Amino acid sequence: MAETHHLDRLTSIDASFLHNEGRSSHMHVGGVTMFEGPPPAIQDFLDHIRGRLHMVPRYRQKLAVPPLETGRPLWVDDHSFNLEYHVRHTALPEPVSADQLLLLAARVLSQRPDRAKPLWEVWMVEGLEDNRFALISKTHHALIDGISGVDLLTVLFDVEPVPQPAEGDGEEWMPAREPSGAEMVAAGLRGIVSTGIDVAGRAVSAATRPESALGKAREAAEGVGEILWAGLNPAPQTPLNVDIGTHRRIGVVRFELDEFRQVKHALGGTVNDVVLTVVSGALREWLHSRGVRTEGLELRGLVPVSIRGDQERGQLGNRIAAMRGPLPVYIADPVARLRFVKQEMDGLKESKQALGAEVIASVNNFAPPTILAQASRINFSTRLFNLIVTNVPGPQFPLYVLGRELQDLFPIAFLPEHHALAVAIMSYNGRLNFGLLADYDAVPDLGVIEQGIRDSLAELQRAARKHTADGTAASDAAGRPGKSENGRRTPAEA
Repeated sequence: MAETHHLDRLTSIDASFLHNEGRSSHMHVGGVTMFEGPPPAIQDFLDHIRGRLHMVPRYRQKLAVPPLETGRPLWVDDHSFNLEYHVRHTALPEPVSADQLLLLAARVLSQRPDRAKPLWEVWMVEGLEDNRFALISKTHHALIDGISGVDLLTVLFDVEPVPQPAEGDGEEWMPAREPSGAEMVAAGLRGIVSTGIDVAGRAVSAATRPESALGKAREAAEGVGEILWAGLNPAPQTPLNVDIGTHRRIGVVRFELDEFRQVKHALGGTVNDVVLTVVSGALREWLHSRGVRTEGLELRGLVPVSIRGDQERGQLGNRIAAMRGPLPVYIADPVARLRFVKQEMDGLKESKQALGAEVIASVNNFAPPTILAQASRINFSTRLFNLIVTNVPGPQFPLYVLGRELQDLFPIAFLPEHHALAVAIMSYNGRLNFGLLADYDAVPDLGVIEQGIRDSLAELQRAARKHTADGTAASDAAGRPGKSENGRRTPAEA
């Protein structure tokens, strides 16, 4: 894991999440996780986290803004860091149903983290049905992204029932002293200089390999052009794109990962293609329930794609690009819908949008904060998509907290301005679970979308079984030995 330091400067992407946050548009992500067995004692749980925080020092750092906005915000050690503030302990009247747990999670995620403190919280909830307990997590998107979050599960989770000692010496943490205004300005300047050195290094590399550099520059320019062209085609207006408030609803849907793989194997595409097709089908039915006609209507989902290299795995901060994935709610036939999604996603993967997004982010590294704030709103324009749909691959083996096995994991995304629904999906230990976050007032019928997701996958499963059966029948017919005209067996049959 890369080192994190006192007075590190936020990347332009991380800073953009701060700039785009409003009173109602929160930029934190989270999750609801459920465990078997009775909960650990709260002090044991606190000690468990305390013994591993040295592995993620950013979790003990807060934001600091340089004087007169002379640079992007910095991460600085929090002198008043108190683990008991960030780790909350609560219980609901037993037995706690899933609906009651989700109602509590929605209330937790309706509140913005205090920017004067490290931007994360974990709530331990006791009293679940079947002798279980839950954890509700909340982390600001400026601190961590989904792909990096999977790598950092080792901070809290073990891969064996018996907890393993955390790496490191476990010495008592001593925060660096509070920086002065001059030190924060100097840290910002160092960040600008280091960015300039990086760019200069690329320039030297380009000078020594001009043909390769020209090719990369051409691809980058084409990528930026594709993003600009996409900006000329805003997403259609739907009941999902309305003013939202501060309160949230959460819904969840459980599946087995093999249910999606079977559809993929029978009908083609990837698991993510099947996921987008299922979401499209659910939104189609939800729109119909609202009396909205879907003929010719294609929604656009903001599909985050990691551009983190293998050498960057485990680093905090965001290395993501966003593409506009297709959600063809106008296609009634589920197989045709899947084929369309596959074709469109294949085209996006071959496009240069991700490269263009990285170029824009690199340019923003030089931008003064006031300009960056405007540029981030343009790059993250909410006019370009109808909802966020993010699918994160998780570990395919069981995880444990203090010997208790993690049984269910539901990821929760965030709602940008004028977006009333976000769909997050994560696979874990043979399961594929959906976490739905909705505005409380704009989507009171969230259950219709939950059921639509189940029904949409069931449609694809029926089509996949029919396709497999037809293929088996055709194969049997082609390979079945024939008979001669007089009824005797042919040599092949004999």
